[in-house]
Amino acid sequence: MPYSRPPLSELRKRNKSYIKSALENIGALLRFSNMAILADVNAGMSYMHYGYLDWIAKQSNPFTATDDFLAAWAALVRTFRKAATAATGSSIPFSGTAGSVVTAGAVLNRGDGYQYTVDTAITLDSTGNGSGSITAVLPDTATDSTGGGENGNADAGIQLTFDVALSGINSTITTTTAITGGADIEDEEVFRSRMLSAFQNKPQGGSDSDYEEWALAVSGVTRAWVARRLMGAGTVGLYIMLDTEDDTNASGFPKGTDGFSSYEKQYATGFATGDQLRVADALYSQQPSTAMLYVCSPIQTSVDFTISGLSSATDTLKTSISTAINTVFYNNGAPGGTIDLSDILEAIAGISGTSGFIMITPTTNIIMETGCLPVLGTITYS
Repeated sequence: MPYSRPPLSELRKRNKSYIKSALENIGALLRFSNMAILADVNAGMSYMHYGYLDWIAKQSNPFTATDDFLAAWAALVRTFRKAATAATGSSIPFSGTAGSVVTAGAVLNRGDGYQYTVDTAITLDSTGNGSGSITAVLPDTATDSTGGGENGNADAGIQLTFDVALSGINSTITTTTAITGGADIEDEEVFRSRMLSAFQNKPQGGSDSDYEEWALAVSGVTRAWVARRLMGAGTVGLYIMLDTEDDTNASGFPKGTDGFSSYEKQYATGFATGDQLRVADALYSQQPSTAMLYVCSPIQTSVDFTISGLSSATDTLKTSISTAINTVFYNNGAPGGTIDLSDILEAIAGISGTSGFIMITPTTNIIMETGCLPVLGTITYS
């Protein structure tokens, strides 16, 4: 039975009762009497002590610990909170006078004030063009507690302007490729989930759960699945997702090409690039020496729905239904796995205003082919 913490009003009442019982013929305590004031002050201090004991109890176990204490518990199982990761962009075009140089470290501003720096010096060719890579500047965590990594991601076609004009270099550039790879500081509850999983799943020298734990420790990775011997004997397939917070599954597919770690040069061809390479390289030093890890993206597979009985559904209700299906796909989806239709029906039935709906299609459980991961397609209401 949990301990019942007395409220401040009860502590004040108790103190006044104790004082009156200890002093003879005192009668009722006057509102502003010395004894009444001392009783209230003492009650306030006791209430703070109860609060401190509550806080101590909260930090005394990994299920409820927070901040530094959560990090300390997690360190016992070699699990560490993922820091923010800066987004990067490659093949960023620069133009100006032939022979002019874009200096390393030059700062570029995005329209909303987010900044990037040029990684290495770039000399424009005889046509006055050149290209290079840039890296986002992470904001101070004192001003942005999320770490600001995800905010650095940007689609191709955005304009960047030099913070300080460079001689012979056009001040504004337009990206031709997406800037990707940025991730915020890991959410505390996600961190706690990884830590508890590490307590429950002790390292086993390369089991499925080992690979999944290692992958989830890489910045930006939110889901991971192992496929044994995906590329033949001696290989381990690892599907990864880098989900964002837009309530859909479609945005989380890794950007890059599937393949092996760049450290496998002695044995493999078909190296990964982009997000897949980042994960493959991060896991190379942890995986068993006899295994060859192949990191890959699930195959995005749209699933369409037809629902009757809700032809007059409002946009708000339709959004709620889409969110419910996406949640089922996120929680239960796996490459080559099965989504039970009953889970989707239950999720929709739990939404106010859906009474009497009938699922026309699909009519059976949703079975994915090897490597395929379901995402929500079009919902038709009739």
